[in-house]
Amino acid sequence: MLKQKFAALSLVLVASLLFAACGGGTPAYGGAPAYECTDALGCVEIGPDDPIHIAYALVVSGPNETLGIDSRNGIEIAIADTGGEILGHAVQFDGEDTGCSAEGGQAAGTRLAADPTIVAVIGTSCSSEARVAVPLFADAGFVVVSPSNTAPDLTEPGNANSYPGYMRTAHNDEVQGAVAAEFAYNVLGVRSAATIHDGSLYAEKLQEVFAESFAALGGTVTTQEAVDPNQTDMSSVLTSIAAGSPELIYFPIFMPAGGFLIRQARTTPGLEATELMGADGLFSPDVMEGGGAEIEGFMVSSPLVQGAEYDAFVASYEETFGTTPISIFHAHAYDAYMLIKAAIEAAAIVQNDGTIFIPRQALRDAMYATSNFSGLTGNLSCTPTGDCADPYIAVYEYHAGEYPPEVIWQP
Repeated sequence: MLKQKFAALSLVLVASLLFAACGGGTPAYGGAPAYECTDALGCVEIGPDDPIHIAYALVVSGPNETLGIDSRNGIEIAIADTGGEILGHAVQFDGEDTGCSAEGGQAAGTRLAADPTIVAVIGTSCSSEARVAVPLFADAGFVVVSPSNTAPDLTEPGNANSYPGYMRTAHNDEVQGAVAAEFAYNVLGVRSAATIHDGSLYAEKLQEVFAESFAALGGTVTTQEAVDPNQTDMSSVLTSIAAGSPELIYFPIFMPAGGFLIRQARTTPGLEATELMGADGLFSPDVMEGGGAEIEGFMVSSPLVQGAEYDAFVASYEETFGTTPISIFHAHAYDAYMLIKAAIEAAAIVQNDGTIFIPRQALRDAMYATSNFSGLTGNLSCTPTGDCADPYIAVYEYHAGEYPPEVIWQP
């Protein structure tokens, strides 16, 4: 009878050990209990052989495709530089084309938000996309890091367009608009300016900041006009602007409208000698073609990234893609991935069998806790509403037949 009892106890012990090894109950001999997710937003469970899924939401087709492709290229270099893995798991990297439009952002956001395997999204490219896509990402519990959204309201405390889980490594246009105005007033010495936007969240806000900053310096804003992003005939708006005789026109818009404005402004009576200036949305080789011969002397305000690490990145970019960087936010996208990777490593719960649990709210908290992170674009620290950039804006000038444009002024 004693032997039978001992045998029965032995079977119970073996069964309990197997049950614990398969994740049930508490392992014997003082092992750690199986992880139970109590995160407010839930957890992403990644099996021992499963990848960590990071997606992009970027414009990779159409007239502004260089903006998103350049960012995607930067992310791919970051993945390669870190061995293609996070915590021993391969990185699955794919995504959706956002088209640099609200409609594209809505469609891409809907598709990505429906995928529960996604841990984080790098995007969007354009602020107008963020306005409709980020609410969907927020509801899905994702971390979202944009390399190129710059509209101020996306990270403004209390603003209806500021959502939890959203961050950016791009600058805030409160910075860029003020720098552009400072350059126009103090460096170019102009005292009158007009602005044009294309109805996008990005352009409308940036020209507004420029106008307010220029006026505060003592300049006169002669008019603030708008064009349709698909408009080709700019004669009416340019004639209206010419009536006010501005010394500079600031139009921080996108292609293709930007190219038509550059070409047609030079042949509009009264604007032949007027300075023309855009912003980072017109930092693209496509602007060379769109502006034609009239591109000579056209200026843009845009981020400036420098240093030995950035030089090494550019060399890797050229080797990988056979070209120099084609837009301006590749380094910001590289840093976006690195921030996400560091936050995953800080927040993840790793099991003995290689299973990983990533608590979604804990991941957000780790992102917001980022402080003095050494990136290609500077030392990044995130505010409670998601501004993580170490912004540095310069002014560039285009020359016919040459790309990229030349840096002509740094604050």
